[in-house]
Amino acid sequence: MTVRTALTATALASCLLAAPALAQSVNLYTTREPALLNPVIEAFTKDTGIKVNAVFLKDGLQQRIQAEGNNSPADVMLVVDVGEIQAAADAGITQPVKSALVDKIVPAQLRGAGDNWITLTKRARVVVVSKDRVKQDAITYEDLADPKWKGKFCIRSGQHPYNTALFSAYLGHHGAEKTEGYLKALKANTARKPGGGDRDVARDILSGQCDIAIINTYYIGLMSKATNEQKGWYEAIKPLKTTFANGGTHVNVSAAAIAKHAPNKENAVKLIEYMLGEKAQHIYADGNFEFPVNADVKEAEAVKLLGAVTPDKLPLADIAKNRKAASELVDKAGFDN
Repeated sequence: MTVRTALTATALASCLLAAPALAQSVNLYTTREPALLNPVIEAFTKDTGIKVNAVFLKDGLQQRIQAEGNNSPADVMLVVDVGEIQAAADAGITQPVKSALVDKIVPAQLRGAGDNWITLTKRARVVVVSKDRVKQDAITYEDLADPKWKGKFCIRSGQHPYNTALFSAYLGHHGAEKTEGYLKALKANTARKPGGGDRDVARDILSGQCDIAIINTYYIGLMSKATNEQKGWYEAIKPLKTTFANGGTHVNVSAAAIAKHAPNKENAVKLIEYMLGEKAQHIYADGNFEFPVNADVKEAEAVKLLGAVTPDKLPLADIAKNRKAASELVDKAGFDN
């Protein structure tokens, strides 16, 4: 059973709890697109015999589970942002994922405190430049504040979650005073008011409006496969090896957690473990050009296109905690004005 409509909390709980063979099923609540997850779900059921009852939600996942309370049928939550999964943990609706396989595959900085959530795939936020006008292959996030980029830098809103997470990481590395100065310097380098989407910055590099920008890696992959004008945007840009000055590449994640009142906890663990396996990592990561967490997966589409990424060692849980402060600094610096 795949639930696609917006049911009331009570009706949804009754529907899922009424599913046959409950001991051999698992209930998944997710904000991911069905097209990305369905192939993994189908493979899991085929390989394990465990049926996945998937509830696809655009938003409000945390609120739905809270409204369902102790009788919530949710077993696994799967979301696409570290702030969202950390908010679920902070709300007290998750429980630790206890698994030797998880301990082996997922680095500590890619898990929540107490293993209350687990990273499944990574998406890096990197710098891209004009392939024709910029002749370098690597950069640090700190270097974006260099005045040599004045009038040449494009970025979406500083308050967008992708950028809030990046600035949260900067705050974790450098503290509030330096982060505020950094945001002011970035603002001074912009070629236009921050806004639009990540793919728009590639378009603006092609047009010559800017020479350098920040983008999530999966957009690069999606543009590379485009059959419209976005293929030209892709061909105009070159991704740079991007890291913090004394660290790695900033990543955000798709992540999973086990619901606090999961009625099928054992199967919930099995689903998370399966999604960390090589077969599922290929299906799941390749579907959206994300980077696999499993280090044994060498030929993922994102790796073939962009090379491997070494995540920064600042714990994602710390980045999530810094987001409110980072957002306030964005406003204080007048970044989006």
